[in-house]
Amino acid sequence: MSTFTTDEVARLANLARIDLTPAELERYAGELEVIASAVARVSEVAGDDVPATSHPIPLTNVWRDDVAAPTLDRGEVLASAPEAADGKFAVPQILGEE
Repeated sequence: MSTFTTDEVARLANLARIDLTPAELERYAGELEVIASAVARVSEVAGDDVPATSHPIPLTNVWRDDVAAPTLDRGEVLASAPEAADGKFAVPQILGEE
């Protein structure tokens, strides 16, 4: 028996704006149960003597020198834009602000 109900899966799908059929709701409820079980198994293994890690191997940042290099000409770039104004890309207003 799944601990995730189809109502819970339907709510999650609604939040994600995903339309699911009743069969898909049932299937995903089962799949979420498998995921929850896997997380629970990891929680059982991770004890106080196991240090928390975010990666299995150490990460090292690779830095490069910041060197100025030739760039594209603004006029050429804006010439290929659908619309330009005042030396910038012109895009439709979406926020309704002035």
